Amino acid sequence: MLIRKIISVVLLSMTVLFSLSVTGIAAAQIVVGYAAPSLDGGQKQIFDGFRVPAEAKGWKVLSVTSGGDAQKQINDINDFITQGVDAIVAVPDDSAGVCVAVAAAQEAGIPFYTIDRSAVGCQVEMTVLADNHLGGNQSGNAVVAHLTKKYGEPKGTVLHITGNLAQNVAQLRKGGFDEILNQHPNIEQITKEGSWKADKGVQIVRDVLSTRDVDAIYMHSDCVYSESTVQTLKEMDQYAPRGEDGHIFIAAIDGCSANIALIREGSTDQASGQPIPDFGSMVVEYIQKKLNGEAIEPGTVVKDGALWSPAQLVMTDVGFQLYLSTTDISIDNVDNPGLWGNQ
Repeated sequence: MLIRKIISVVLLSMTVLFSLSVTGIAAAQIVVGYAAPSLDGGQKQIFDGFRVPAEAKGWKVLSVTSGGDAQKQINDINDFITQGVDAIVAVPDDSAGVCVAVAAAQEAGIPFYTIDRSAVGCQVEMTVLADNHLGGNQSGNAVVAHLTKKYGEPKGTVLHITGNLAQNVAQLRKGGFDEILNQHPNIEQITKEGSWKADKGVQIVRDVLSTRDVDAIYMHSDCVYSESTVQTLKEMDQYAPRGEDGHIFIAAIDGCSANIALIREGSTDQASGQPIPDFGSMVVEYIQKKLNGEAIEPGTVVKDGALWSPAQLVMTDVGFQLYLSTTDISIDNVDNPGLWGNQ
């Protein structure tokens, strides 16, 4: 009788374990920590691009924000490590400073991914980001074309408002733009660091345009700077719409919905659009590959219908980098429904 009871208990336990596995409880136990500067604006769309497909897989996503405080972000990531998450995804506040957290995660055996911005000085599993150098090139070419049309040759003065130059994304956006403009010695650049802060951008515009005439403005983020820049030009009585005398050509990177509207109305002119929602979804795909033990090989990544396709997956000294192509947006294609600013 006792033997029968023992056998019944064992069989019941096996049945429960089998039931748990087939109902997907194991998948629900995958926990990913997500650390970002904020979860609003473009950052919210990046996060949702990750969260939605991750949760569709039954994963649990823990999110924290640093408010731009690099040390807080490191502390937040250390909390994820203490909690024993299965993977960590970060949008680094400081591309070099985040390496402290990367090292701690690796010591704990937790794979580390970054979105939108690379680490600098350490290797992560993968970074998914726009080809920011290409975006800078596209904006640079648009500015040069405008100046050439205006003066009959590439010359004039350009105000260049950067992001936070401690981050590789700003370095790439600057480098791609400079690469184009430096080919034209008669174009003068006035470069000021805006640190992704709208109020700082406003002050730069006020300070520079109160003493200098500029032909064009290039901004590292239209999400941050475009609306306030146009408003400041109006307040300074230096605004003219596209096609009218006195128009200041405005180019930027990101392709946020606010700037899409400004391009339509003639206030701004060009954006190098990022495939923002796809950043997160592609990270989910590669975390899944890691969990499945699949090998990842560098090369061309193609996705039918995606504006960023083809992308390039490259192994670098900071790990795999998946570069999604930016889209050169102007009045000619601003209504393309595939642009994330139109979604």
